[in-house]
Amino acid sequence: MCGRYASTRNPATLAVEFDAVDETEGVAPTGYNIAPTTPVLSVVTRHPRDSQGVPDQARMVRSIRVMRWGLVPHWAKDPSIGSRLINARAESAASKPAFRAAVAKRRCLLPADGWYEWQRPAGRAGNPARGTRKQPFFITPADGSGLAMAGLWSIWRPPEATAPPLATCAVLTTDAVGPLAEIHDRMPLILPAQAWQAWLDPDWDDPSELLAPPSAQLVHALELRPVSTAVNNVRRDGPELIERLEPEQPALLDLDQIR
Repeated sequence: MCGRYASTRNPATLAVEFDAVDETEGVAPTGYNIAPTTPVLSVVTRHPRDSQGVPDQARMVRSIRVMRWGLVPHWAKDPSIGSRLINARAESAASKPAFRAAVAKRRCLLPADGWYEWQRPAGRAGNPARGTRKQPFFITPADGSGLAMAGLWSIWRPPEATAPPLATCAVLTTDAVGPLAEIHDRMPLILPAQAWQAWLDPDWDDPSELLAPPSAQLVHALELRPVSTAVNNVRRDGPELIERLEPEQPALLDLDQIR
């Protein structure tokens, strides 16, 4: 699964990295502790539309946009459903009413520095030790580069004609690969750069070949970094959250949790 991640590169930097146009209009929702239902940066490819709203099928534009994490299907009566649709299983998303239209036509990339997973210490015979605090890990490219999580997006229009439409997204998840499975059985679907164009193509309606778990080579390039439990508090933010927690180093005391 993916319930928290870091994304600190600004839209201008991402526009260069993803060969995209910055359409964020000065909004830069970046941070070290991005949580569901908050604004995030995304990458999409669409046919540009003229003043009448007619798409130009001969052209496609890749852009950096702001969306809210938690997909709200276009048919939803209430946008609060998005809080329950932050992730979509890659194996079954195409058959789910909430996601199948997005799988076919509205796929995106969610740029990230890395994501967090929590591992519960093992008890006897490998069984989880109940009552013990989970250890958070920050999973990030070992070379310091960024990564792109496969996502789905949707546009929800409020019943009030004057209210602006809401762009939302979800992270696709898949079975954890290699050493990641020792921390959690699920992981975000990470796509290599050579798959970006096909994944974002709005005219390609069967991306099933890209929905498989990432290669072992890609996963082996990731660092599994234990970090402080300070990340547990969504109000905490800053580079200290992704610093490696050394074995003899105690977890940072979260004053907000004891007040």
